[in-house]
Amino acid sequence: MNSISEKVRRGHMFVVKQRNIHWLADLANLYFRMAHIPIRFWSKVEQWQRWEAGCFQMLNGDRYRAFISGTGTVLAEKLPGESLWEHLNRGTLTRPMLQAAAREFRRAHQFWSGEFRGGWSHGDASVTNVIYDPSSNRARLIDFEIIHAKSLPTAARQADDLLVFLLDMVGLVPSGQWLPLTLTFLQEYGDGGVIAELRKHLALPGGLAWIWWGVRTNFTNPAKVKRRLASLSCAIAKLDLYKVALTARAPETTSLDQSPANEPRGFPEQVRALSRSRREQRWFARYPEKIIDENVTALLHA
Repeated sequence: MNSISEKVRRGHMFVVKQRNIHWLADLANLYFRMAHIPIRFWSKVEQWQRWEAGCFQMLNGDRYRAFISGTGTVLAEKLPGESLWEHLNRGTLTRPMLQAAAREFRRAHQFWSGEFRGGWSHGDASVTNVIYDPSSNRARLIDFEIIHAKSLPTAARQADDLLVFLLDMVGLVPSGQWLPLTLTFLQEYGDGGVIAELRKHLALPGGLAWIWWGVRTNFTNPAKVKRRLASLSCAIAKLDLYKVALTARAPETTSLDQSPANEPRGFPEQVRALSRSRREQRWFARYPEKIIDENVTALLHA
């Protein structure tokens, strides 16, 4: 769909993304609609260019640049470090890397998006799209070709980001490290409302949606995926979500408009009314079960 190359411009290395095969986005979106998967590729090139460059600039514009260059092209300054996918495949993925990724997701999710009229979400938050720089212990997000359906609530979109990230890990992390690493990531992320929403989506889908889950899990054996997600669900149930709900504050938000004159804006009334704290309280009241698992308890208090 997009070709990727690198070029030096005024002494800086840039990643050049060029939209080539336009019809692939429409074909993929047809599948997403048929499978009831609430994401889509940006099929209109100009809209994709604005979103790609705008999201990169919003998240990484403190030090790096991205801009539209001609028809169907976006240039983004190359970020230092390697993707977590490289570390995952080499077996060098560590807790500090996951903690850095979690902090970046939490930071990114606090930005206001005019496109969603709510908190921002990535839409394709795989480990491939998380770049970790060991010199600064900082993770950054890239690659914004996919967007969530606008009809999804903010917490559902952001929970899907976490799910996509964890599904990349589910088949490649050694069994003894699965729960410790995933819990490290979720606890560092720290938003109880989004984590509660995540727990609702840890069951394997059926029908056409399973094809996309196969892609997301790198076609890991479904029985293995099911076991690991079940153990994660039990572990999440042991987190003190109710306490988080009582103590959590509404996150600050920042506009996609990066102009100096633009002041950060809060959530509108209709979004504020559906605060995460209230959703967490309703969820906890509905699912008050206590799952007794000494291994999970030991991990949570390690």
